[in-house]
Amino acid sequence: MGSGHLSLADATTRALEAFRTLEPERVSLRDAFGRRAARAFVARAANPPFDASAMDGYAVVAADLLGATRETPITLKTLGESRAGATEGSPVERGLARRIFTGAAVPNGATAVLIQEDAETEGATIRALFAPSAGQNIRLRGSDFDVGAVLVEAYAPIHAGEIAVLASQDVASVDVVRRPTVAIVSTGDELRDIGEPARPGSIVGTNAYMLEALVRREGGIPRVFANVVDEPSAIAAAMREALTCDVVVTTGGVSVGDHDHVPRVLESLGVETVFAKVRMKPGKPVVVGLHGRTPVIGLPGNPASAMVGFELFVAPGLRRMHGHPAPFPMGRMLPLESAYTRSLGRPELARGRMVVVDGNLVVRLTGTQRSGSLTSMLNIDCLALFGGDCSEYPAGSSVFVVEMGGSGVLPVSPFEGRPELRDTPRV
Repeated sequence: MGSGHLSLADATTRALEAFRTLEPERVSLRDAFGRRAARAFVARAANPPFDASAMDGYAVVAADLLGATRETPITLKTLGESRAGATEGSPVERGLARRIFTGAAVPNGATAVLIQEDAETEGATIRALFAPSAGQNIRLRGSDFDVGAVLVEAYAPIHAGEIAVLASQDVASVDVVRRPTVAIVSTGDELRDIGEPARPGSIVGTNAYMLEALVRREGGIPRVFANVVDEPSAIAAAMREALTCDVVVTTGGVSVGDHDHVPRVLESLGVETVFAKVRMKPGKPVVVGLHGRTPVIGLPGNPASAMVGFELFVAPGLRRMHGHPAPFPMGRMLPLESAYTRSLGRPELARGRMVVVDGNLVVRLTGTQRSGSLTSMLNIDCLALFGGDCSEYPAGSSVFVVEMGGSGVLPVSPFEGRPELRDTPRV
C-alpha cells in the first residue's frame, strides 16, 4: 500500500502463519473438558452394546399380536422379567411375554416391546390392546454407533457430549493438544502493579491483567512477568526468559518514540520480524516476529489497542496452536444503531456490542473510541470496521462487524476482500 504498512487482511493472515499446532499430551478424561483432541477416536464397542428396551412394558413376539386392539385384545402368558443390568435370561417363546424395563437387554426370541400403557394385567397374563410392529420400542445393538465409527474427529473440541461418548468406551485418559504457555511482558516506566504505592506520573498496568484473562479464554497458560522499565537491558533480560515460553506477547514500547526499545531489543535477541505496523486504528504499531518457532507479538501500550491487537493477531494463533481448523472470527454486516463521525485516514475498528432493538440486531458503539479509553472495552463483543475514506456514517448504515470472544469459525481472515481496506489519504 502507499503507506508501506500492511493491510488488516494481509497482517492477520501473516500473523497466523507464525503459529504452529502443538504436540499432544495425555490427560485424564475428567481433565479433557474444553481441550482439543490430538487425534481421531474410533469406537471400540457398539452403542447400545446389546438390543435394549426403549420403554417399560413386555417383551413379545410381534407376530403373536397381529390384529390386537382395545376392542379385540390378545391374551399372552407372562413369564419372568428383564431389568437393566441383568442378563437377558431364557428366550421368549411364541405365546409368551416377559415383563421388561427401560434399558434391559431384550431376550432372545422377542421381536418387539409392548409398552405397559397398551397392556392390561390379570394375574400371570396380559391382554394386549395394541399390535406393535417388529422392532418397535427396541434400541438395536449398534443403532447409535458401531465398532469402527469415528466418534471424535482429530482436533475437535471436547465438550460434555464428547466426554460422555468417550466414557462409554471405557476411556480413562485421552490425547489432547498441549496448551501453549504465553509470556506477557508489559513495558513502561509509568507502570506499577496493583497494591504498589502510587508515584507521580504512575498508572496501574492494566494490560497484563486483561491479556492474562484473554489468554485463559483461549485455553492458553499465561505467565505474567513483572512490569519492565523502559531500559534496553531490563527489556532484554525479561525477553530472554519470556522466550522460553511457546508465545510471547509484549505491550508498550513498539512505536517510534525515543523510549520505544522493544523492536530493537527483539532484533538483538534474534527475533526475525514478520511485519511491523498495520494500516489500522487503533493499534497501528504492531510488531509480529519469530524466534525459532516461538511467535512474538508486540502490542501497543494503550489498553484498547492492546485488546484489539490481541483479538486480531494473537487469539487466532492460539486457536491454531490447539489445532483449530478455522481460527478466525465470524464477520457479518449489521446496521449502526447511532450515527458515527470519524477522521479520514486509516481504517478503524470501533469497539461495540451487538444488541436487539425493535426486534432487529444492530451494533451499538461503546462511547468514545480513543485508544486509551478503558470504558470503551466494557461488555464488548464485536469490532465494527469503518473505511478510511469515509468520515460520516449515519444511523442505520450497514457496517462490517467482526465478532469477538467466541471460538473461530472461519479458515481465512474475515478481512479478505473487504472494500473498507482500500488505500486512502494518510492522516
